[in-house]
Amino acid sequence: MTIEQNIFGQAKADFNKLENFGFVKENNCFIFEKKFANKDFKAVVKVDLSGKVIGDVYDVNTNESYFPLRVENMAPGYSEKIRQEYEKILQHIKKSCFSPSFFEGAQANRLAKANIEKYGDEPDFPWEKYENYAIFRNKDTKKWYALIMDIAKDKLEDKAKGNIEVVNIKLDDEKIPDLLGKKGFYPAYHMNKKYWITLALDGSLEDKLILKLLDESYRYTLPKRKAQKK
Repeated sequence: MTIEQNIFGQAKADFNKLENFGFVKENNCFIFEKKFANKDFKAVVKVDLSGKVIGDVYDVNTNESYFPLRVENMAPGYSEKIRQEYEKILQHIKKSCFSPSFFEGAQANRLAKANIEKYGDEPDFPWEKYENYAIFRNKDTKKWYALIMDIAKDKLEDKAKGNIEVVNIKLDDEKIPDLLGKKGFYPAYHMNKKYWITLALDGSLEDKLILKLLDESYRYTLPKRKAQKK
């Protein structure tokens, strides 16, 4: 996953705000340029009409792309500082010109917003191949407590057509059998079915119920001492 994909994820561009921010429309994309690091480097960020963001950093003196920008597991030093400054520029653009829409469905976005407000954990989209798959993890322990996916309905129900957004959460293994069979609940898709369960995000379950169950899943990510106090 690129730096840009990691920061913007499923956020949606507001093209009017892009122009007000300083982007210039050229042909079929909007372009923004900004010098930084004592004006020795230049960030060039492009947003096409689909909202896709691509960008790069150039050495002003040579006008060549700064290749250390994309090096993974970068050691602390000058290159890391350049990358951090570039990421700050992207974060500013995101905050100023993009709406916090992570998913296609309204319910998935409502749950993401409520979760961010409560726990401060934004969805992470770690798989380039499955760009609509997002995990929520405890920012302190790094443990997962939810996975939102856009999957084919026939993965849950035979002969069903179309796609559906779902969320996988972890629950007490004694509680899961009582939920299965009820509308909106399914055996965990692609996860351990003893401890995880899949919930439909198509409106068949109320937000209040899903958020309550999400809280239970979150408690499994807490250090044992904290979890016992809950």
